Parts: sequence; C-alpha cells; structure tokens
Amino acid sequence: MLRTICLSLSLTLVAPGVIAAPVAPDPGRVAVTYITPERFRDREFHRERSRTSALAEFDRWFAELGTRYLPPGQSLVIEILDIDLAGEFEPWRTGFGDVRFLRDVTPPRIHLRYRLMQDGVTIRTGEERLTDMNYLSDPRGHNSSRRFVYDKLLLQDWFRKSFATPQRRNGSDLAG
Repeated sequence: MLRTICLSLSLTLVAPGVIAAPVAPDPGRVAVTYITPERFRDREFHRERSRTSALAEFDRWFAELGTRYLPPGQSLVIEILDIDLAGEFEPWRTGFGDVRFLRDVTPPRIHLRYRLMQDGVTIRTGEERLTDMNYLSDPRGHNSSRRFVYDKLLLQDWFRKSFATPQRRNGSDLAG
C-alpha cells in the first residue's frame, strides 16, 4: 500500500515535468556560417569578445527556430552576410557608452543567403534582406529583457513565413 502511494505520488510530481519539457533544439537542422562577421555593420561584431558572444546567441536561436518551424526531413543552410542590430550605441551620452538606444530609424537588418533541403536535395535557394521598420510597434518585444529581442523576432517571423507548415505558422511567442 505504501509503495503504491509513493509510486502514485512520484508519477504525479514527475509526469507533468516530463510532459511539459520543451523539445531541445537540434543544431543539425540549421547550419549557419557568418561571412566575415568582424566587418558586419553593427558595432557589436567589431570586438572579438562581444562578437563571439553574439554569434553564439544567434546560433542557439537558429537551432531553436529550425526545430520549431522546419518540417521533418528538411534542413537549412544559411550564410549571414551582414547584421545591423536594432538600435544604436550613443557613446557621446555620458555613462551610457554600452547602452543600445532603440529608435524607429534604427531597425534590425539582416542580409543572408539560404538553401533549403529536403532529405539532402536542394529544393529552394534565395537571398534575403530582412528588416522591420515597425519593430518598436511589435508588442512581443515590449517589456522584454532578452538580448537581441527584436533581431530574434525578425528571424522568427522570416522562418515562420518562409518555412513553416500551415499548422506551425500559428503562435507568436519568443523563446530563448
């Protein structure tokens, strides 16, 4: 009897966590290459330390987007040609040299080439210049303390519109 109660209690406590556990991103579904990132327009990529950190953040985001939006059997090869992150640093502001100020004239911009493959066969290629001039009006980014929130939303919207099946196009959450 005691063993049955313990087992029931264990399943009650553990099972919800198992069911609700998010699917881990599969980095193999999206391969990203950054073409001369030290020359990207945004200052974030000019110093090696901040560039390494930023690119690692984007790598994780691409892996998550691939897991979320690419149908089974599909993979994506992306070459990032330039990134200009949302906002700008304004070093002339005393004490705010490392603060990024978001203004409507500083939208996120990402220039990329991609190749979509189904079971190893290329089914589509393209080159895109992504930007969102209305990024400050997007409520998904408001009150967020996430790093690069508007740049990630730009990529998420592109993934959803370009690669997601109709069933996966719903939802506008920003994870990661």
